[in-house]
Amino acid sequence: MEKYDVVAMGELLIDFTQNGYSEQGNPIFEANPGGAPCNVLAMLQKLGRKTAFIGKVGQDGFGLQLEKALKETGISTEGLCFDKEVHTTLAVVQKKEDGDRDFSFYRKPGADMMLRKEEVKEELIRNARIFHYGSLSLTDEPVRMATMSAIEAAEKAGVWLSFDPNLRKPLWESEELAKEQIRYGLGHCHILKISDDELVWLTGEQDFEKAMQKLRAEFPIPLIFLSMGKDGSRAYCGEERAEVPAFLNENTIETTGAGDTFMGCMLHQILKKGYQNISRQDMEEMLTFANAAASIITTRRGALRVMPEEEEILKLIRS
Repeated sequence: MEKYDVVAMGELLIDFTQNGYSEQGNPIFEANPGGAPCNVLAMLQKLGRKTAFIGKVGQDGFGLQLEKALKETGISTEGLCFDKEVHTTLAVVQKKEDGDRDFSFYRKPGADMMLRKEEVKEELIRNARIFHYGSLSLTDEPVRMATMSAIEAAEKAGVWLSFDPNLRKPLWESEELAKEQIRYGLGHCHILKISDDELVWLTGEQDFEKAMQKLRAEFPIPLIFLSMGKDGSRAYCGEERAEVPAFLNENTIETTGAGDTFMGCMLHQILKKGYQNISRQDMEEMLTFANAAASIITTRRGALRVMPEEEEILKLIRS
């Protein structure tokens, strides 16, 4: 069995992102490969890491498009399953007036939800250094049980666990269920990336520092990254805390995949440095690199296929 730097599990879907208007004034949507876990893996591949994905798509045109995109990116599809009954999950991403995104999902059901425990290739997980997961694979059965089983396999094998809640409220039956399942994810990870919105939602605290203290008091996660969009990012490890501003880019067209790009860069650095006892200086360097990469991806459509090269990232940092 091959060894992998990072194996990720979760949703793989088509993101329909608006790309202009037709002559009749109708919005034109582009079918981009998407899904947070594979965006993370795509960034890691660009940085020379070896990755594999575990998940499910429909036995349809979109499913085949997604399989092809993963292969072109270099991500192993050994853990990818196809569902003959249920179609590939679709998301329509529209930009709101304030520049934020509005998601509409076609997922009742979608193929990503249908992954069963027995379909998960646990040997992929056992042969990874890091196992990365999100909360979209905890919204419904049977994929919830499959994810919990995969987390258990990673823990038994001594694999590091990385979690990004990536909250999408419309996909949850209730916010109570979302909180319960995200808390499950928090209880099993060594590495966490959480957005400012998610942190406030989860803790009920508007002040980020108070919210982080509350989170860390309940979940002693060794390494936490807080992404704050245009306000930059923070990292917390033991007693150390670091904060780095964002690289604001006048050419930004959309923010889809920025957080995933950030996470991929962070996991790349963690594979070098580990996730414990990281100095403030090291955390600042890690955040700077990840913020720069995230800034670049906001100038492109369709994150998975267009992740930045390492030299591009370093060039932006030097500029």
